[in-house]
Amino acid sequence: TQGVEKAPMRSLFYAMGYTKEELDRPLIGVVSAHSEIVPGHFHLDKVAEAVKAGIRMAGGTPIEVPAIGVCDGIAMGHIGMKYSLASRELIADSVETMAMAHCFDGLVLVPNCDKIVPGMVMAAARINLPAIVCSGGPMMPGIVDDTHKSLSEMFEAVGARKAGLIDDNKLYEFENNACPGCGSCAGMFTANSMNCLCEAIGMALPGNGTIPAVHSGRLQLAKHAGMKVMEMYEKNIRPRDIMTEKAFLNALTVDMALGCSTNSMLHLPAIAHEAGVDLNMELVNEMSKRTPNLCHLAPAGPTYMEDLNEAGGVYAVMNELSKKNLLNLDSMTVTGKTVGENIKGCVNKNPEVIRPIDNPYSQTGGIAILKGNLAPDTGVVKRSAVAPEMLVHQGPARVFDCEEDAIAAIKGGKIVAGDVVVIRYEGPKGGPGMREMLNPTSAIAGMGLGSSVALITDGRFSGASRGASIGHVSPEAAVGGPIALVEEGDIISIDINNNSLNVLVSDEELAERRKKWQPREPKVTTGYLARYAALVTSGNRGAILEVPKTQK
Repeated sequence: TQGVEKAPMRSLFYAMGYTKEELDRPLIGVVSAHSEIVPGHFHLDKVAEAVKAGIRMAGGTPIEVPAIGVCDGIAMGHIGMKYSLASRELIADSVETMAMAHCFDGLVLVPNCDKIVPGMVMAAARINLPAIVCSGGPMMPGIVDDTHKSLSEMFEAVGARKAGLIDDNKLYEFENNACPGCGSCAGMFTANSMNCLCEAIGMALPGNGTIPAVHSGRLQLAKHAGMKVMEMYEKNIRPRDIMTEKAFLNALTVDMALGCSTNSMLHLPAIAHEAGVDLNMELVNEMSKRTPNLCHLAPAGPTYMEDLNEAGGVYAVMNELSKKNLLNLDSMTVTGKTVGENIKGCVNKNPEVIRPIDNPYSQTGGIAILKGNLAPDTGVVKRSAVAPEMLVHQGPARVFDCEEDAIAAIKGGKIVAGDVVVIRYEGPKGGPGMREMLNPTSAIAGMGLGSSVALITDGRFSGASRGASIGHVSPEAAVGGPIALVEEGDIISIDINNNSLNVLVSDEELAERRKKWQPREPKVTTGYLARYAALVTSGNRGAILEVPKTQK
């Protein structure tokens, strides 16, 4: 905007009504994912306006630009879900494109739901302009039968209806009351997991993950985010100053304490990759062994994000963790202060929602990484949401080559107690897109099989899933991973306590099966998904995109 040579650019700004005074100030991109198709984003126009007010108050010029977003709940169970994880890369690329093409001086990122949060943070790490996350906040829980409910119970109600446990009237009551208004779904599902982890990693202000979407505090937070990005600009605090290796270790620790979604095991490595940090998944079990699980938020327990907010939020959880020296307190954050300075005096106001560090739900964290001959690289399970009797389990494999076939079998009553449902060819390449599978997990839970049936997949699960749901099995079936070699009736052994996942078949038999295995024809051969499948890596690497190395 400055200098003789930039006169043509200034003329284009003037065409939109900008003034010279505005162009003489720092230009701050406000990346808003507002749309009318995602409940978590429906109100982001109001949040973005509040952000812009904060930027103006602090002497900057806000410029709003758009970002896409998929509603995972609406996309669930059909071809739309193939686009969900894949959209993360489009979002990161589009934020990079808009910021770099228009020379913004800083960014306020306004996402809310599953892939939009990590996609925007990936872009922030990549381009390294002063940036802060200001999400839209969680939905309030609904009420059915005088009990709080959310989208996870809505999906489970479908399974209950299929099993004849409830009638059409009760299902109608659920669908009209489970999701009472705007915001990201009310439990510790993927969206709220990532919004909380943005606080833990230092990229968001306190309350980002927990202040409900409908509270006035959400708009106040947005104004403060707008003001704070100007301070970051003036002090030249950038994302890579914040997102260091120590910051990611903090995020993993808070992840374990909160009992976050297994999808965080895809997004944290992807964000770290963009920040130039190698976040080895081998660290997860080490972090879990030393980090107690302090929260049982839905779907693991009966509390919701509003309860966590009233109990003191993410900072109260971090303060509990600091009592046993589990955090790096000297890490920089968007507040301009260190983690230790931020969390000082943040009191746990409800020990039933946030267990004190000396009285945790468990001495180990909420997520476990499993390995074995069925998952030589990794598999991931939300341990805190598994029934105790399913932490160790053996059962016959019920094998399906796509999600639809598995759902038909589950809802058709063909899955019985003790079974291990295997859904394969749903990984990043095989899906393509690594679909979330809330439908089969909810059907299993809704039909009363949640404490007796396990589900294993090279795809992934919604943060709303509960039970012995093991995802991200790597290598995936599409590239010849051992999950492709499992046959109907094979006995599968799950030992979450000891982090193991095995099929009880000899190495010799698996080798013979491998000789007969043939790669499947791609499910999608045109458009974005075909390009995505060609570039995407495995789940244990965060399903990042990687350009194939050219042959020399």
